[in-house]
Amino acid sequence: MAVKFGPAGSADSFKEMGYKSSLQIPEYLTKFGLNAFEYQCGRGVNIGEDKAKQLGIIAKEKGIALSLHAPYYISMSSLEEEKRLNSVNYILASARAVNAMGGDRIIVHTGSCGKISREKALELAIDTMKISLDALKSEGLSHIRICPETMGKVNQLGTLHEVMELCKADESLIPCIDFGHLNARDLGVIKSKDDYDTILTEIKNSLGSERLNCFHSHFSKIEYTNGGEKRHLTFEDTVYGPDFEPLMELVYKYGLNPTYICESAGTQTEDAKQMMDYYNNLKGEV
Repeated sequence: MAVKFGPAGSADSFKEMGYKSSLQIPEYLTKFGLNAFEYQCGRGVNIGEDKAKQLGIIAKEKGIALSLHAPYYISMSSLEEEKRLNSVNYILASARAVNAMGGDRIIVHTGSCGKISREKALELAIDTMKISLDALKSEGLSHIRICPETMGKVNQLGTLHEVMELCKADESLIPCIDFGHLNARDLGVIKSKDDYDTILTEIKNSLGSERLNCFHSHFSKIEYTNGGEKRHLTFEDTVYGPDFEPLMELVYKYGLNPTYICESAGTQTEDAKQMMDYYNNLKGEV
């Protein structure tokens, strides 16, 4: 295994460099030396099976690992059973698509707490997650790893603790740790290497060394208000953070192999390369 770096969706430079089709993404990413890409299905799983297979073949040739972000409107914690069951179907559709691509990870927002307690929302989400895992198994897709994501707004289900509890539902579940989200929901809590170390330690203590080693990660600097996340920024920002360098140093120190997907606003490819270059410098490879 190796640490992977790549963007979420197409950065501004994709079109600026003359690319048009999503099938050109692997070629584009190789110009930056990146080895991961997260296909965005936030507004619905709209990629056909044939195109997904084509993308997967090209990505494999270029050594690029693919993951897929499931629809944003998934609500595993809804009080309405119909919404929870629809969420299972969206997860299943996402799993089919990433499987066609040759990938094995889907990233999922679990929902909000609404008018119920966080404890009740988590209980419902865990139940929906178990139904989703059964649905994947019934279609022969149990090798697809669901990655519940830490969320950036205070009223959303997705604190670090809540994601750890969700992942305890089954050993196949891998946490998607969005460090920008964690920083935003707690109003700038990540300030030092020790703060990152606390997060990594909680993952290890909750889920064990194996899942710590291969965790999925989103990273970007994010502007926030008292309610948490407001908007994604670029690495040029010097106000909100968090900074990626201390995290890279810890990942290198501990010999971990996460997948880093950068979600900067328009510069996600270039910023993913910044992360990769810094990490490779630590290894003495640049």
